[in-house]
Amino acid sequence: MSDSHDLLWSIGELAERAGATVKTVRFYSDQGLLPEAARSSGGHRRYGPLALERLRLIRSLRALDLPLPEIRRVLEDDDAAGRALEGALDSRLSELGSELKVLRWREAALQLVRDCPPAQRAGRLRLLSALNTPPSTAPLAGFWRTWLPPRMPRLAIAAFLEAAVPQPPDEPHPTQVLAFARLHAMTTAPCPGGRRPQPVVHRVAGARGAALLYAGLIEAFDIAAPHLRRAHDPDPGEALDAYVAAYASAYRSRDTREFRRSLAVRLSAEPRLDRYWELAAVVLTPPGGSPQPTPGSADDWLREALRLDNSRAA
Repeated sequence: MSDSHDLLWSIGELAERAGATVKTVRFYSDQGLLPEAARSSGGHRRYGPLALERLRLIRSLRALDLPLPEIRRVLEDDDAAGRALEGALDSRLSELGSELKVLRWREAALQLVRDCPPAQRAGRLRLLSALNTPPSTAPLAGFWRTWLPPRMPRLAIAAFLEAAVPQPPDEPHPTQVLAFARLHAMTTAPCPGGRRPQPVVHRVAGARGAALLYAGLIEAFDIAAPHLRRAHDPDPGEALDAYVAAYASAYRSRDTREFRRSLAVRLSAEPRLDRYWELAAVVLTPPGGSPQPTPGSADDWLREALRLDNSRAA
């Protein structure tokens, strides 16, 4: 039979049993993660089976790349070790997801530069050098904030930005990287004259009227989106009614035939951001997929539906 002394090991013996180095064992011991069972007469540390079990667990968690503070929480939370471990693993998985997104953007950017004609490489490198990896949507959001009328309600601004700002994909194709880089360049470039042209409806409707307008437009775009995905031709219907109602509320008017005719004239004179929406569609559309609807493409579809509606009524 073994007595209790046989179950106590020196730091070297513990390291050998665990397949670790003495330096590693000493480090974890100094951090208070390995329980000492006793001290020898010479003051040397002695470890028991619990320390061996702890050391094996620590090394397993480190193999998963968990940081030391997370490992400490797992070891110290005896009553909820399962929950602590689950939380630590979830945290690390989230970090890895972010790291993978960075690597995928870098990979796609490298492919973009490698595969383009040599004469274009310098220009593409300049475009890409302005982006974070993965890129931030803050410049795009800032662009739209200056487009919207001042003092619009915060919730209305947030809803508009959610619809107008494309999120960078987690696994981008080089064409999506290029499109996002061009969007970034477009939205950060100084505007001629120092000001962006804004729709007349902003000045007429004011902040509250514009909030009603964009809430209604988002609803109309959502109704129109399935038609765009199925490549349906523009046609008057529920989506157009919501679209006209949004402008009628902004102009404090009613949806009449005369209003629809005047709205078509007004819209034809408003500033356009076609290039923005073309690039946004590329960012949102996986390679080989059907173009994803954007507020810009939905607006084009609805304007054509309005033209057809007025033409039929005439």
